Amino acid sequence: MNVFQRAYRNSLRKVFFAAALAFVGGASTPAVAGAPEFAPQTKIRLKVVQWMPTKGEYAQWALGGEYVVSEAGEISLPVIGTFAVGNLDRGQLAVEIAKRLQAKIGLVEAPEAIVEVLEYPPVYVVGDVAAPGEYKFRPGLTVLQSLAMSGGYFRQVDKQTSAAIISQTGELRTIRDSLLRSDARISRLKAELSGTTEISFSGSLATDVALGAVAREQETVIFAARLKALERQSKSLSELRDLYNQEIDVLAVKMKDAEASIKSAEKELGGVKSLVEKGVAVSSRQWELERALAAYRADRLDLVTAIMRARQNISEATRNLEGLNDTRKSEVAAALQSEQEKVDQLKLKRETTERLLLEILEPKTSGGPTTEGPSLTYSITRRANGKATEFPASEATDLMPGDVVRVVRQAQQRAVEPAAHLESPGPTGPKVEPASQ
Repeated sequence: MNVFQRAYRNSLRKVFFAAALAFVGGASTPAVAGAPEFAPQTKIRLKVVQWMPTKGEYAQWALGGEYVVSEAGEISLPVIGTFAVGNLDRGQLAVEIAKRLQAKIGLVEAPEAIVEVLEYPPVYVVGDVAAPGEYKFRPGLTVLQSLAMSGGYFRQVDKQTSAAIISQTGELRTIRDSLLRSDARISRLKAELSGTTEISFSGSLATDVALGAVAREQETVIFAARLKALERQSKSLSELRDLYNQEIDVLAVKMKDAEASIKSAEKELGGVKSLVEKGVAVSSRQWELERALAAYRADRLDLVTAIMRARQNISEATRNLEGLNDTRKSEVAAALQSEQEKVDQLKLKRETTERLLLEILEPKTSGGPTTEGPSLTYSITRRANGKATEFPASEATDLMPGDVVRVVRQAQQRAVEPAAHLESPGPTGPKVEPASQ
């Protein structure tokens, strides 16, 4: 191979890997602008591949897997060991891993590494909120959005209202889970109806990673099982039809033998009849030949009946084989229609439940105009370089993985409006107005 061909193959390999890296990078979660991409407790997935010239393809190493960045900002990998991630982004970390592998193993060329961010550390919302706790981080999350995730600011409610809130919230969660499972089931039914070999799941399953993964796995197992069952039924009907064809071939051979026996018996019977008429042969011989000829003809009739029955069975097997896919599509279409109706009902129920929950959460006043919401102040505690720093924030402040958001509700003070005119009537003197004074 000359130098030009080697250079051409190397360029193709780089283009192929760059496309794969761009695809994987585009499918993963984008990084937070201006922040270290790998904060402590960040979960990543590593893939290491190497170009195999003999096969003309990439081979994946067993070194890949899922890893978590430690509190010290370090990551521990097999073969390489532990090293600090620092402010590296995904591409830089992949290059660093490839270089360390090349140096550690002594490779001529560095392997190709791909790094995906699977999960960021959570954020924590504390203070005067309805549901303080830990919440999943996503890029672009703001303080106001974290307040919404934690149920808004804390309201004093009675036990009955609290129970209603818990009941409606649980109902919403159940409806959401049912919608996710229905979306996965609809994706599977659409794949069965179109006749594809893989399921294209909708993006709504990404709203809940854990439940979405379970729903996808369950529907994939059901899809594979139903596909195999359909293949087994088709194969069984095809084999049954082939067996009937073989039976007809065997019966056709027997039919030829029966025809030959009948012709031989008819010929022999004709000769015996002439001898009996001349008085040379006894009539009992003629009777024996007539009985044998009748038996041969009965056997031929049985063979004809068996062939007709086998052909009827072939027609039935062919009809069942051709109608198998039609029956399956009819069943899947009916199931798909039923599932879509179920989704419509769940969406209507979700809308009704949300309205009821908003009605419960809406502040009630004893009279007069509705008062404005409470005054809230926010602060963020962020850990950087091993130190925790607290600073004030606003509703539009962007959060980083691991941030602790503190919400404080300020006491409402009702301002007293001064009277427009203060009258001070004396016992004998006239009214005194401040303006005239």
